[in-house]
Amino acid sequence: MGTSGKIIKCKAAIAWEAGKSLSIEEVEVAPPKSHEVRVKIIATGICGTDDHVLTGSFPKVDYPVIPGHEGAGIVESIGEGVTCVKPGDKVIPLCLPQCGECSSCLKWNTNCCLKTHLCNPQNLMPDKTSRFTCKGKQIHHFLWISTFSEYTVMPDSTVVRIDDAAPLDKVCLFGCGFSTGYGAAINTAQVTPGSTCAVFGLGGVGLSVVMGCQAAGASRIIGIDINKEKFGKAKELGATECLDPRDYEKPIQEVLIEMTGHGVDYAFEVVGCLDTLTAALASCHMGCGVCVMVGVPPTDSRLSFDPLLLFTGRTLKGSFIGGWKMKDSIPQLVSSYMEEELKTDVLITHTLSFSEISEGFNLLRSGKSVRIVLLF
Repeated sequence: MGTSGKIIKCKAAIAWEAGKSLSIEEVEVAPPKSHEVRVKIIATGICGTDDHVLTGSFPKVDYPVIPGHEGAGIVESIGEGVTCVKPGDKVIPLCLPQCGECSSCLKWNTNCCLKTHLCNPQNLMPDKTSRFTCKGKQIHHFLWISTFSEYTVMPDSTVVRIDDAAPLDKVCLFGCGFSTGYGAAINTAQVTPGSTCAVFGLGGVGLSVVMGCQAAGASRIIGIDINKEKFGKAKELGATECLDPRDYEKPIQEVLIEMTGHGVDYAFEVVGCLDTLTAALASCHMGCGVCVMVGVPPTDSRLSFDPLLLFTGRTLKGSFIGGWKMKDSIPQLVSSYMEEELKTDVLITHTLSFSEISEGFNLLRSGKSVRIVLLF
């Protein structure tokens, strides 16, 4: 493209400091360096994690920062040594790298690349500099990909080519929300046919867990949320029944044990609340139930519960972006979408222009949306 090797000026949403609203600004985006890729973002979803960045509750973020991590776009230019993509390719940025070299990437049973933000913060590029400036000030990256910018630069370990025919305004969900929830059921829990599942939290990720449980053949999928407006969508996607904990005088875990006779086989916490996580664990079958932590807990929080909940055989485990090795798996998931095996469009309840990003966050916080997609 004609912009290759040049600084690009474009619009981006900046969080200047924690606790402040996003501000749409003109930013300068530098060309990619060695093993970096510059991408023109076409569409990006709004995720609850992005809201955590705005409130300051996501760990290890430096401000000012350009959030966003659920995008899809087209490669504008590449730096020296990049072989995985070329200009013009449709791509999905990856909020979890797959470097292919670390001890995690070389293991079959984990996707937790050691270059993840939770190990080494991804607020700057690997050379410890930024590709973003605004008003003469350095702006930080988020998870190396910062999809709330019309153009963004990322390491080649955090981008993957997808089907040229894929609609970018739909498949952007595979960058985080859908993959995280669906994979938690399929990969992490490995839900078995005929089993009973409970899903705590019926937002976009929770509904994707419901879809994963149904695909795995669960016979009973119980959705739990304090927003009853989400129940219709949950049942449309496979939930067999839905509960509002506020309708009961006893703790919801006791309700679930009474409903099932012994507790659920699998429970998924998709809220990011420690009390909910403890309830999810306690709702599992005491001898063999599996509780999967999907939601991101608040910064510096600490979990405290009766260890006897685990003593009898329950399992508590985490699921990081659905357990997918992202470079390997995201193109396959997109292909399944293109073959109509995965019907994720139903998760998108609002499509807005990028200039309406504040309205999108208001919809997210009010619980009136499932997934919001912004178009540049």
